Order: sequence, then structure tokens, then C-alpha cells
Amino acid sequence: MILASQSPRRIELMQEAGYAPRVIPAAIDETPLPGEQPADLVARLSSSKAHAVAAAHAAPDEIVVAADTVVVLDGKALGKPADADEARSMLARLSGRTHQVMTGVCLLVGGKGSPKPVSFVETTDVTFYALSKQEIDAYVASGEPMDKAGAYGIQGTGGRLLVRGIAGDFYNVVGLPIAAVVRAIRGLS
Repeated sequence: MILASQSPRRIELMQEAGYAPRVIPAAIDETPLPGEQPADLVARLSSSKAHAVAAAHAAPDEIVVAADTVVVLDGKALGKPADADEARSMLARLSGRTHQVMTGVCLLVGGKGSPKPVSFVETTDVTFYALSKQEIDAYVASGEPMDKAGAYGIQGTGGRLLVRGIAGDFYNVVGLPIAAVVRAIRGLS
């Protein structure tokens, strides 16, 4: 099995589910297409990652798992912040509001004549507490927001201090809806 991601969180979730995947990240252009909706973006990117890695690295009958996650507020995707100021801005916009986390997943099997890829998009609603400027500044100073879509990590300090509640799959917010992925793997095996 190949995990087409170098995300430590995705690797850990796959390992906790009992898999020991080869980790081969995909080098693709992740620029959104003009007018592309967030769900379409993550579906396209996860599929592109899976196909790129499968074509270059997958043995026949080897399963490739790829994913892409975005945080969505008011219908617009929030990526990873470029710097501390952008992280503060994102957190201020998320403060006291409900947003969505969307993860596109694509699983495919290497080799000709393989079954059709399995793709889906998982969406989870996340509600933040109202955050003070001091809370936002302290969280940004921790460094945790800098490599995460939407400038927070639910599995870290962000989840304990910022998140009032979620509706949906917690692990989707971490970056991989692992229960759905495991079921999809079983369907391909």
C-alpha cells in the first residue's frame, strides 16, 4: 500500500488503523481552477495525487491512498497561512462561527485492468468559540497554526482551546476520515 501524502497526521492514522504504507507524496500543482468549488477542488486534487503516484510507483494490485483537505468558510477555501499575520486573520474570521472541513479521498489499485478508483468527499462542521485577540495571538505564537489549513489543528492545542463543537467525523478534521478509508480499502481488496 502507498500513502500519497507526507502528512504526519495521515501517516499516524493509517498506522493506527493497522497499515504500514509506503509514503510517497505526490508532486502536483494544487492551484484551484477558476471558479472551482472547494468540494470539487479536494476531489480533483486527491484524484490527481493518487493517479500520479500510482503511475510512477505502484506495483500491480498495490492500493494507493491519496487525500486533500481544505477548511471552508462562507463557501471559500482557506489554505495554510503564509505567515503569522495571515494565520491571525484566518482565526479572527473563524472566531465564533461554524465552518466546514472537506477532505477529498481517492483510492486506486495499480496495474492495468484494475478496479475503478473509489473517490469521495467527507465534510465535517466545526464551530469555534468566540476568540479574543489575546487568545489568537497566543495560539499563533505557539507555531501550531503555520502548517495547517485554516490555521488550526484540532488534534493539538487548537482543538482544546478553539473548538466549541463538531458535527461529523473528527478524523476528517485531522486530515483523513480513517473509518471511511478503511471501508473503502476493504472494498478494493
